[in-house]
Amino acid sequence: MTQEDNDTSLGFRSPQVCAVVGITYRQLDYWDRSGLLGPSMQSATGSGTQRLYTFQDIVTLRVVKRLKDAGTSLHKIRAAFDQLEEQVGEGWRESDITLLSDGSTIYAATSPEEVIDLLKRGQGVFGIAVRPVHDEVAGEIHKLFPDHAADVVAQTRIAEAAGT
Repeated sequence: MTQEDNDTSLGFRSPQVCAVVGITYRQLDYWDRSGLLGPSMQSATGSGTQRLYTFQDIVTLRVVKRLKDAGTSLHKIRAAFDQLEEQVGEGWRESDITLLSDGSTIYAATSPEEVIDLLKRGQGVFGIAVRPVHDEVAGEIHKLFPDHAADVVAQTRIAEAAGT
């Protein structure tokens, strides 16, 4: 790890994450404690320590919120993310993937043809295009935290270019 990898100034604290994602602290805490998604940068290790989330964590949390709002269970979301990591890798958050669900199953489509195929079979009830969520989060971070945003977005682009 380089010094830049350890730079906690590029992380987001829980209140900032809640503001960007549109969730309560209680939801964020539960999702961490249940093992759905914890902070990648720094976990809370006791009283007085703070969780620090990366930009990619925030993108994932926004996708989780949208799936939850559509009625998908955390168990199914967790299984879908595990499958995405296995099939696409860590870079799925920047990919042109559309997540579709009928409420019980989550499908990952990587092309418009796959989306249409799922819709024709009547399997997709709602869809989330992941790349636009990535871009929305970047815009909201810039709007809410302009001093912090430029550094984080620049660091994220460097990491994306390096394939990490």
